Amino acid sequence: MKGMNRALIPQDTDWWRKSVVYQVYPKSFNDTTGKGIGDIRGLTQKLDYLKDLGVDIIWLQPVYVSPQRDNGYDVADYYRINPDYGTMQDFEELSQEIQARGMHLMLDIVVNHSSTEHVWFQEARLSRDSEYRDYYIWRNPAPDGGPPNNWISKFGGPAWQYDETTNQYFLTLFDKTQADLNWENPKVRQEVVDILEFWAEKGVDGFRMDVINLISKDQRFLNDDGSTIPGDGRKYYTDGPHVHEYLRELHEKVFAKYNSVTVGEMSSTSLDQCIRYSNPERKELSMTFNFHHLKVDYPNGQKWELMPYDFKMLKKLFSDWQIGMQQGGGWSALFFNNHDQPRALSRFLDDGEYHTESAKLLATTLHGLQGTPYIFQGEEIGMANPKWSDIEEFRDVESLNTYRILQEQGKSEEEALNIIRERSRDNSRTPMQWDSTPNAGFTTGTPWIKVDERYPQINVQAQLEDPNSIYYHYHKLIRLRKTVQVITDGEYQCLDDAHPQVYAYQRSNAQETLVVISNFSGQNAQFVLPDSLYSQFKNQASGSVELLIGNTKHAPELDQVITLTPYASYMWIFR
Repeated sequence: MKGMNRALIPQDTDWWRKSVVYQVYPKSFNDTTGKGIGDIRGLTQKLDYLKDLGVDIIWLQPVYVSPQRDNGYDVADYYRINPDYGTMQDFEELSQEIQARGMHLMLDIVVNHSSTEHVWFQEARLSRDSEYRDYYIWRNPAPDGGPPNNWISKFGGPAWQYDETTNQYFLTLFDKTQADLNWENPKVRQEVVDILEFWAEKGVDGFRMDVINLISKDQRFLNDDGSTIPGDGRKYYTDGPHVHEYLRELHEKVFAKYNSVTVGEMSSTSLDQCIRYSNPERKELSMTFNFHHLKVDYPNGQKWELMPYDFKMLKKLFSDWQIGMQQGGGWSALFFNNHDQPRALSRFLDDGEYHTESAKLLATTLHGLQGTPYIFQGEEIGMANPKWSDIEEFRDVESLNTYRILQEQGKSEEEALNIIRERSRDNSRTPMQWDSTPNAGFTTGTPWIKVDERYPQINVQAQLEDPNSIYYHYHKLIRLRKTVQVITDGEYQCLDDAHPQVYAYQRSNAQETLVVISNFSGQNAQFVLPDSLYSQFKNQASGSVELLIGNTKHAPELDQVITLTPYASYMWIFR
């Protein structure tokens, strides 16, 4: 595969701006072996499904050799395929088949940390004099013999692990078996360049960079004094002192060379930082994920506490980021769902009586915004959070750690379980629901994690047979992005910041205006178009208003006063 013909990659540098990305969590996508675990050949088998949906880029999550403490985000060998997922030959076939269909492959790259089973770490812990010692972050114990500082792991507990062999601690911002790499060491940065080039030569057209804004740590390793919430140390390693320098280095050595599309997962970042990461003039990344809009149901920023989500804050965050990224020349990755979040359909809307309307509303609202939309597997058929009955059904290390910690903090088993049900990352990781056969057609064996009980009704086969399904709604939205220019370049404006039920916005360029209006509530709602927009529409539209897409059988006319049924959502355009 080395020297693969890359002529099919569009050569304009922003080819991905009209693209839509489909995220594949391979462990739960499609199993061809009966082991109960999805595999690479399972994805290859479903490429025509993704091509028909209309997606351009397939984001494949980690398939490297890994002990799977964190579902593959603990990499033990960056150059080998985990046998559970298949072989390198399977990967090369996948890459070729994606290219043959005119699509592109984006690979997950996890280089803030590696597994402690990686040979680099195994060598590093043998001796302080090891040539690999400086590949990781080691510090002497505090005067009392405890950890070097009070930083807390994002998975709970101290962010440092003691190594008896060398009498030092190593940094683990995530699981205790995920040792943070030392990007201050130029040898580490060159290793990353080599890894990226290896996969680019295998035909990979892009990279999703896992928690990439954490790679540069403040080298003082100070205690967190708690003056900034949540006081867990993140202010000393988030968007750190050299992170932009390191990303420009990767861009120069790899991304520009291969015209790679890149997206950075940005943990606890800011709007200003994301503008810097994604403005093309800075030559760092193509686009960024931020997670602020997915914390609107976190009381005081606490993930593991429950509260109804703040709808007005959700609107404000979308508006602030749309306007800010436009003004700053940045570019956003748009998403409601991913492998680390509960299903947005269950989290924000109604996954029962108004299941179809709610799923279509989320899609319409998101796909009208500026940025590159990401679809997480199953989102396009309306997969929801499963019904969890027991803690034994969960597999996620973060959820299991937190279940224990919540009880240590005084919560009962049932209280802790209720929180895990709502917040667990496993909500998004249950098997893809292909049809109504046993295990939703995912596997002929025993699935590694439970299948949602609603699969006989919610599955791909049923959706493909229904022309009014959620699937075909996504299908149409994807095509609109490619044909309606204002979706790419239109200036954003929120139409009513204060409305308690409705999120409405417009996107405008010199030729056309797009209007998206969505009722996020289970009651009827009235929305009044601002006078300025109504006048423009009346004076300039001359009857040329077109409903591009809606989620109810009978859509209202675009008028100054619009009545919306529960969870109704529409997208109009006038020229």
